[in-house]
Amino acid sequence: MTQAAEVWNSAYDNDTAPWIIGEPQPAIAELERAGRIHGRVLDPGTGAGEHTIALTALGYNVLGVDLAPSAVAYARRNAAAKKVPNARFEVADMVALARSADNPLGTFDTIVDSALFHVFVEDPAARSDYVRTLHRLCEPGGHVHILALSDTEAGFGPRIGADMIRDSFAGPGWELEELRPDHYYGRITEVVAEQSAGLTPDAGGKVELAAWLARIRRTD
Repeated sequence: MTQAAEVWNSAYDNDTAPWIIGEPQPAIAELERAGRIHGRVLDPGTGAGEHTIALTALGYNVLGVDLAPSAVAYARRNAAAKKVPNARFEVADMVALARSADNPLGTFDTIVDSALFHVFVEDPAARSDYVRTLHRLCEPGGHVHILALSDTEAGFGPRIGADMIRDSFAGPGWELEELRPDHYYGRITEVVAEQSAGLTPDAGGKVELAAWLARIRRTD
């Protein structure tokens, strides 16, 4: 089953989150430079808030959401420290929204998922609900970008195959426009130390992991 908010809270409260690297993922930054991000933007599973902060600083209308209250608190502190006080964050359960009659978040032209989709690797029901929520929140013609850890190489974290992305967005209402290998950067903390054998951090303490980068368009 997908981990509860309390588990994610602990990663932020104890500074053991291996996905906190102090900056946006290069793959996401490149999406912005390539003109792939536009309109109202949602950053689900915002974590430390790096993408919401960076995009807000560039003038985008962005909302970062996370299941974990501690993540949202961390992101708000991070935004203040980086002098982007107008970065917006809210606590939201992206899985539960699929079954809710209400949509408190509104709709978005671009959704940027950095390392959330892959956490549902062993929970197909939650994954299905999450995709339904993405469809609900993405405007017709809008795009969902997914950066997810890949199982093509050894490493830590919940790693997935490309077929999981293809199959999840194969139904009506979606068109998978691009799916290609890319990279994700993390750090080695105590919670992933055993899975990190053979990984060598760079001078900044980051390790490079194989990832998938997908672009999916909502068609209806």
